[in-house]
Amino acid sequence: MAVLDVTNIKGEAVSKVELADAIFNVPVKPEILHQVVTMQLANRRAQSASVKHRSEVSGSTRKLYRQKGTGRARRGDIKSPLLRGGGVVFGPDNRSYQQRVPKKVRKLALKMALSSKLQENSLKVLDTFGMSRIKTKDFMQALSGLGVGKALVVTHQKDETLELSSKNVPDVKVLRVEGLNVYDILKYRTLILLEAAIPKLEGRLLQ
Repeated sequence: MAVLDVTNIKGEAVSKVELADAIFNVPVKPEILHQVVTMQLANRRAQSASVKHRSEVSGSTRKLYRQKGTGRARRGDIKSPLLRGGGVVFGPDNRSYQQRVPKKVRKLALKMALSSKLQENSLKVLDTFGMSRIKTKDFMQALSGLGVGKALVVTHQKDETLELSSKNVPDVKVLRVEGLNVYDILKYRTLILLEAAIPKLEGRLLQ
């Protein structure tokens, strides 16, 4: 079982915490992480690209002029794809990009992502991220004291002061344990866990 220092907001060690091997010491398999991240990004894709085909365009179905004797090319109705305002032939339709990965695989990938952060020494545990006011400057000073830049902060409950203070900071994201996912863990260089979030994380992944 790994033992990690718990620091305060100034970066000073105040205690220690034990991290469960079943979550933070799992062999990392890149192919599983890739599968889950691909699923997450695919599921975020919009499904709104669409055009109107010939049958969906508003207009009369009357033949524009007679078939023969005019010296012009034969022509059907005004909804022809060859005419301005007509239907589109091979345009996109609404389609689903949804992918499904088994729940056990998603849970395993989350454990692997957490393990990779511990192995890379990119995991920090804070006793609390207490902020007395909503102030971006105070949040930036706290990150500077911890010596981190691009970071993902995981909280155990809703903290509106912290969330609003970090909202305009680039390359930083604040998430609650319930929303923790593989993509965000891998995207940010440093993972900052509040000490109170660890029991909730274990309860979520050790079921």
